[in-house]
Amino acid sequence: MVQIRKTLNLHFHHFHTEGPAPYAAPEYAGAFFDQGFFVGANVRESVNAGYADYLPAHLSESQSMYRSGALPCDVAMVQVSLPDADGMVSLGTSVDCSVAALEVATLKIAVVNPRVPFAYGDLVPLSCFDHLVYDETPLITKDYVQPSETELRIGKYCAELVPDGACLQMGIGSLPNAVAAALANHRDLGLHTEMFADGALELIEKGVINGAAKTIDKGQTVASFLLGSQKVYDFVHRNPAVRMRDIQYTNDPWNIARNDRVVSINSALEIDLTGQVCADSIGTRIFSGTGGQLDFVRGAKMSKEGKAILAMASRTNKGRAKIVPTLQPGAGVVTPRADIQWVVTEYGAVNLYGKSLQERARLLMSIAHPDDREMLDREAFARFGLHWRQ
Repeated sequence: MVQIRKTLNLHFHHFHTEGPAPYAAPEYAGAFFDQGFFVGANVRESVNAGYADYLPAHLSESQSMYRSGALPCDVAMVQVSLPDADGMVSLGTSVDCSVAALEVATLKIAVVNPRVPFAYGDLVPLSCFDHLVYDETPLITKDYVQPSETELRIGKYCAELVPDGACLQMGIGSLPNAVAAALANHRDLGLHTEMFADGALELIEKGVINGAAKTIDKGQTVASFLLGSQKVYDFVHRNPAVRMRDIQYTNDPWNIARNDRVVSINSALEIDLTGQVCADSIGTRIFSGTGGQLDFVRGAKMSKEGKAILAMASRTNKGRAKIVPTLQPGAGVVTPRADIQWVVTEYGAVNLYGKSLQERARLLMSIAHPDDREMLDREAFARFGLHWRQ
């Protein structure tokens, strides 16, 4: 039996989490220190106040940080399904880097929850755990969010870039739901993604996503973690058409590119006139995480006939421009300008691939909010000089 001595300054690592996060609260400073690969609403204030922290990493590399020892992991605590007849359990909603953590941890603890879906893919033996805890707490769900009119327009432009037989990567939220709604008349789409949510499930139920044209994992939906309604969890449970895999498999750009016609659809907080994309922070304020955006941007571009799409509204809900002359001071560049390809707003779609700085600026201005275009033109003139107006 492994003995863990009582100590302070316990570090917690995690992907996106939902629900209360008391371990990140100021009153527990010195006892717990939360370090997340993704910063959700439950830890955002603590991270930006310094009581918790952010681990910037491409999701494809999160597993290698554990496997290489770059990120120590003494104790792995994971939630698992009930075992099958062979004593194997599923990591259910959160395979991601959990397999890697279990491989290297000194102490392994499983929370066995009958509500966790038994998802095929990367399973682990129940016998590998040092301790088992039984719990029947319902899983946290995220219900389907109806898209706005602006998002529906963005979804339409995105869908026009998706050919029949494409293999999709898309996430959760009202914008991906808008894209899914616009894809309802497409045929033989596939899904190879990091997150599986309700928008994609609707397309599966309509027969639009069937995986028939996939090059690898033909006929199967492949993902690494789930977040959605109970309907999503029920669909995945013991469904041989779904494979929940290690993030090493789902997010490796070379593996992504093995499918033809990969179309990745991601979002951004802002993009500057040269094509630099910020997706994890608002200035110095950490808002979310790097995620797998660049993994899939690069994988989609390497794919035969693939496309990488960055989709966003031209302005925030508060009316602030999201296409800007320069990123806010301290903002993180998640997708470099050398990697950018398609950018979509409610005003259209432009392809920045192979375009110079001035060409990019003109293209991005054309899909910016009309009331922001004069400001952008003025800033571009100040940056590029007299030739800009010729």
